Amino acid sequence: TLLINTDYVNIQKSPVLAMGMTEFSDPQLSRLPGVRTELGTVYQRRGGIMALDSEFTTNALTEQQSQQPYLILHLGTHAKFNSGSPEKSYIQFHDQPLRLNRAAIQGLGLNNLPVELLVLSACETALGDLEAELGFAGSAYQAGVKSVLASLWEVHDTRTLGLMARFYDELAKVPIKTEALKQAQLAMLNGEVYIEDNQLFYSPQQPGIPLDPDQEISKEDLSHPHYWSSFTLIGSPW
Repeated sequence: TLLINTDYVNIQKSPVLAMGMTEFSDPQLSRLPGVRTELGTVYQRRGGIMALDSEFTTNALTEQQSQQPYLILHLGTHAKFNSGSPEKSYIQFHDQPLRLNRAAIQGLGLNNLPVELLVLSACETALGDLEAELGFAGSAYQAGVKSVLASLWEVHDTRTLGLMARFYDELAKVPIKTEALKQAQLAMLNGEVYIEDNQLFYSPQQPGIPLDPDQEISKEDLSHPHYWSSFTLIGSPW
């Protein structure tokens, strides 16, 4: 049994190590054009480092965390979670898939200076399989990550951007991670996050985020629970 780490560290102004993939060599893995926009938004709002596609390797992550550890790590990529089959479960890096086991995740060095928050975004999960998603997030938690924000089912990467943008906006205002997630989800429920003229609007105080031109979304309401209720925080709520 793992006890939750109750030590509080304020990350309201912490920069982010934002890494992810938009293009994949495996034809079974679809493009994630929203990841580029998402990482760019996080980087612009929080500062830190942004590493995309060929820069998103396990070695790059390990070296960065050993040289200058970041308290917030944001990963936007595909993942496959197979309940009861860790050897078939992975999160996709550019150089290789990272298998779902504690040793592999510990090898990333996320506990050198414990990562306060790991965000797993734009992941292709085993739909409806709670045990599988908790398996990866749980392994990350066991490997030394304090809190993990992950999705229980697959959400389109562009729609995920809405929740992520608002979550980081709220995280700058409130000191508790779960409260930031709650406020972001309430904002989506109340229709404050939406797409219009191929731009994502996530906060009345912020300008719209231009989306990938290929998407051509004229208007979309993101208040339906499908877009925001899948995300949950595992580990420490603080």
